[in-house]
Amino acid sequence: MNGRLTHLDESGAARMVDIGGKAATARSATATGLIRMSAAALAALSDGRGPKGDALAAARISGIMAAKKTAELIPLCHPLALDAVTVDFAMEEEAIRVTATASLTGRTGVEMEAMTAASIALLTLYDMGKALDKAMVIEGVRLLAKQGGKSGDWHAPE
Repeated sequence: MNGRLTHLDESGAARMVDIGGKAATARSATATGLIRMSAAALAALSDGRGPKGDALAAARISGIMAAKKTAELIPLCHPLALDAVTVDFAMEEEAIRVTATASLTGRTGVEMEAMTAASIALLTLYDMGKALDKAMVIEGVRLLAKQGGKSGDWHAPE
């Protein structure tokens, strides 16, 4: 890295990065986040018995939809033709962990798509369970790993 912010031009104005000259390569990114909640809310949401129905199914679909709309939400992101998006859930002690992966063959990475998918899936879980626990807390949304592209592979420190 040269230390220069890629989304700023020489005069400091915001710009969309020109990726036209970059080679299309296989790229993927995985992001995660956690929503903490009461044991009762966790039991209801994980069993599909929440007040609004199957929370995990709704959160999976919303995460996938969000990944596809990332460029509409984040101003300087490129619109991408994603090859795949997955949103998975793991039950933890009084929490649900969301892990989202986005992939494509293209000229720019999919880190923002994976993070957007995880974030919106978490917000959907909150929406689906807020009648049971308004004190739920979303935390730890972060990039876990990225593969491909000019900068190569990267994995979050443990």
